[in-house]
Amino acid sequence: MKIGLALGSGGPRGLAHIGVMKVLLKNGIKPDIIAGSSIGSLIGGAYAAFGTIDKVEEVAYSSDLKTVFTLLFDPTLRLGLVKGQKVVKFLKEKIGDPQIETLKTIFCSVATNINTGEAVVFDKGSLSEAIRASISIPFMFQPLKVGDTLLVDGGLTQNVPAKIVRDKGADIVIGVNLSAKLSESFYGSMRFPVGLYKIADESINILQYNLAKENCKYADFVISPDVYGVGWDSFWKPREVIEMGEKAAELMLPQIMDRVRRRVFRRKIF
Repeated sequence: MKIGLALGSGGPRGLAHIGVMKVLLKNGIKPDIIAGSSIGSLIGGAYAAFGTIDKVEEVAYSSDLKTVFTLLFDPTLRLGLVKGQKVVKFLKEKIGDPQIETLKTIFCSVATNINTGEAVVFDKGSLSEAIRASISIPFMFQPLKVGDTLLVDGGLTQNVPAKIVRDKGADIVIGVNLSAKLSESFYGSMRFPVGLYKIADESINILQYNLAKENCKYADFVISPDVYGVGWDSFWKPREVIEMGEKAAELMLPQIMDRVRRRVFRRKIF
């Protein structure tokens, strides 16, 4: 029996993936296959490289305000604001740059071909390049050019890459959805320019919400941390977001454990 984990996109909200994985691993739910989009690719790829979620958490806590600003101060005006070269250097320093096919856990990083609108799955080759492609948030990061193809954030096509995990052979698929909630109301914040920003921001949230909901149809279980409203400052104070992931995973854990036990029991009988 193979357990698959689909880690969704969501910027700083993705720190919740660490909490989710801590709970699953602590309770013996070890993923055989991981696919990640954007921040999900970063967390999943780091885990696959280290072989332990504790090391991933350690790196998260070591990334202070200065580190984040250093990574983002890599300016360009060619198809994005940040080149991303410092990010690649950071990845190589922190997690190394193994070939994906050599990792003990089957891992896939998901990016998007901006020319065709199709998902691009990295299941071999440089881990740092695969993560760099997947986290290429449009406008913010310069797209990664691979041959004649420009690659951007995987969350544009596979917000929660559950289908990719299923296609890779997972019998049980657990999805982690960071886009499961929308704003309850805009009233009271409609003055220009705040109102304009809120409309634009929530419009993107609606697209992510609906795409994630569609993606999650391929998952047997969906863990949805309550991370709406988490900001970029969480990268240098991650504890609260990690705990959100732990709380959401603990709520779903009894159902997941029950399915795993029944599946194992059936295999022993037949």
